[in-house]
Amino acid sequence: MINSCSLRPLTENDLAMVLSWRNEPAVRAVMFNRHEIGMDEHRDWFATASRDETRRLLLVEEAGVPIGYVQFANVRPGGVSDWGFYATPSARKGTGRRLGAAALNHAFGALGLHKVCGQALASNTASIRMHCALGFCQEGILRQHHPIDDRHEDVICFGLLSHEWD
Repeated sequence: MINSCSLRPLTENDLAMVLSWRNEPAVRAVMFNRHEIGMDEHRDWFATASRDETRRLLLVEEAGVPIGYVQFANVRPGGVSDWGFYATPSARKGTGRRLGAAALNHAFGALGLHKVCGQALASNTASIRMHCALGFCQEGILRQHHPIDDRHEDVICFGLLSHEWD
C-alpha cells in the first residue's frame, strides 16, 4: 500500500500535543482506559515506556503535519507485537487507514515483525472497520471481557501476518 505518511519516534516535545488528542472525549470514548490523563501521569508513562527496548512509540506525520500516534509492544525481529493507535481528533476521513498502513509498513519492514495483533472494544466500530480494511483477520472475541461503567464489553481480537501484508 503506497502511503504518504512518515513515522518518527515520539519525543518529550510531543507529549502535550499527544495528551491533548488522547484526552479528547471522542478519543477517550473508544479507549480501554477512559479516564482523563493528567500531564504528570502522561510524563510518567512516557518515561517508563520510552526506556523499554521492546516498545516503539511513534508519531505519524503527513507532509510534516502530525496526524496520529501509534505504538508497538513486544518488538523483536520475527516476533509478534501488539499495536495501539489513534488519529488526531480533527482528522479527516481516511486518516486512520493511512496512519495504519504507514505503521504496518514500518512493522513488517524496519521492525521485521512476523505478526501484528490488535484489539478493539466491540462498540468501536471504526477501529473494527479499519482493522478489516487493512487486511487483519478477526481471531476471536473475548466475551464480556473489559469493564466499562456498570457493564463488561466484548473485546474483538485481530491478527495480521507479515506475508498477508506483502
